[in-house]
Amino acid sequence: MQTTTPGAAGPIRGARATGLDVVVTGTSSDAHTWNLIYLELLLAEWGHRVTNLGACVPEHLVVTEALTQSPDLVVVSSVNGHGAADGLRLIERFGAEPRLAALPVVIGGKLGTAEETTRAWLPRLRTAGFAEVFEESAGTAPFRRYLDTLTAGVCR
Repeated sequence: MQTTTPGAAGPIRGARATGLDVVVTGTSSDAHTWNLIYLELLLAEWGHRVTNLGACVPEHLVVTEALTQSPDLVVVSSVNGHGAADGLRLIERFGAEPRLAALPVVIGGKLGTAEETTRAWLPRLRTAGFAEVFEESAGTAPFRRYLDTLTAGVCR
């Protein structure tokens, strides 16, 4: 399930050896892929190593991949407006696996179908266990700041 660049022999690798190992995934009900490709390329450009699981990934498979790969971070992205509901089911699976207790899992994108319902989801997603929740309207700056903080803690 690792994504490769055309003609490349392996997974996309960032320029910095000190970057994070990141798993990027869509939610179980979200068939969109452009957001995942964008995140993959952005993370690689910022120096991180990325495994893109793709769209419509069942919750149990995301957990299995996290256990297998031992990444530094899991990034969940949604475009279809059902990210919050799907995300709650996913983070519950992570919470049920003690070996993943310290793994940061973040979520972002279009998390609800209306702006006011999306805002209502944010505290609930954080309380459920997401390390951070990114609103689509905020752009990439908050995500970059979060990654920089995480990278400083992981890569010494």
